[in-house]
Amino acid sequence: MTALLLDDVRYTYPDGHQALHGVSLRIEPGERVALLGPNGAGKTTLVLHLNGILPAAGLTGSGGTVSVGDRTVDPRDRAGLAEIRRRVGLVFQDPDDQLFLPTVAEDVAFGPANLGLRGAELHQRVDEALDAVGMSDVKERAPHHLSLGQRRRVAVATVLAMRPDLLVMDEPSSNLDPQARRELAEIVLGLDVTLLMVTHDLPYALQLCPRSVVLDEGRIVADGPTRDLLADPDLLARHRLELPFGFAVPVA
Repeated sequence: MTALLLDDVRYTYPDGHQALHGVSLRIEPGERVALLGPNGAGKTTLVLHLNGILPAAGLTGSGGTVSVGDRTVDPRDRAGLAEIRRRVGLVFQDPDDQLFLPTVAEDVAFGPANLGLRGAELHQRVDEALDAVGMSDVKERAPHHLSLGQRRRVAVATVLAMRPDLLVMDEPSSNLDPQARRELAEIVLGLDVTLLMVTHDLPYALQLCPRSVVLDEGRIVADGPTRDLLADPDLLARHRLELPFGFAVPVA
């Protein structure tokens, strides 16, 4: 069964700006896919469709369908939307948008507790998620006392505790120092989950995602092996994407 399917998704904001123009995308279970594109390309708008924060239909100039596994995202279906939001785990760029309780353990437990988990089962979810990101030793600490890299890993744990089918990460390497960046990459590579990673960090996309999709002006303009896309300087230049100075894409 397909992990994620977008079919002709269009979205126009109330001010008349059309952010998505017929986006179609298919991601299979277990794939790791990078979503690349310049600022204003529509990446955030697309991501907010994946769990119904923005509707794929219902507004003038908007339409298409988004499906996660065997469920179609429909903001009018409350029960279905709750299941979609369990299946699609969003990790925001700023971990402070996700961490708001007194301790790390409470933050990680928040989602599963809302699903009705209690007692030993809830504690097991928390322990598994923190162990997966290497943060078991900080479970009783206050999130705001942690480094940015640690907070980002805890934010990933809050999502993993929901046992999502699709992990969506928004600019995961942003503002991380080299060690934290490397540690997060090792964690992501070790996760058994389908991944969609939104990033401007092209070397990170190459490291983590065998496949990349380039979105520009609300349209998918390229879709293929990350190595091939990053080795195409004309493609990168046309869509305002740049590799770091001196970075050369390794030959396969």
